[in-house]
Amino acid sequence: MPHRQRKRAVFPGQFDPITNGHVDVIRRAVLLFDDLVVAVGINPDKKEMFALEERLSIMRQVLGGIPNVTVESYTGLTVDFVRKVHATAIIRGIRDASDLRYEFQLAQANRAVGGVETVFIMTGDQFALTSSSLIRQIVSLGGNVRQLEGLLPEVVVERLVEIQKQYRAKVPPQPDAPTT
Repeated sequence: MPHRQRKRAVFPGQFDPITNGHVDVIRRAVLLFDDLVVAVGINPDKKEMFALEERLSIMRQVLGGIPNVTVESYTGLTVDFVRKVHATAIIRGIRDASDLRYEFQLAQANRAVGGVETVFIMTGDQFALTSSSLIRQIVSLGGNVRQLEGLLPEVVVERLVEIQKQYRAKVPPQPDAPTT
């Protein structure tokens, strides 16, 4: 009987921070592929909350119990990384119609430029409104991180609480605005 080639996919992203929505997509992607490489990239257009090494460390903690998942960093074009790790597909999570529009264009470009297929996985309903950008905004504006516990892995919540404490220690309290 011929040996079947293992199917490997790449789930690329900034993951700053990783959310339970990302974990949901990862858990479902490993049911479709033999191996999944979670590829942590740097987006020069976004201000990072976590340094790359800390993101890698957190993700390895969060994803360590999921079989056949590895976490790697990369720079450059995603399609080049996909070829480097001998993957056959890119995984993308879709939360809503605006995600689909953007991701569809990206998938078309990845197929045209790199000959790589994209597999879309719909995010679970409970995570449809969650994004790393939204989490970063809530944290930077002093929102209650503990209220995000259902949306983030516990290790991320704990780290965000530390970040807020450090930020508050550096910034003196502002007087209340006068009322008229």
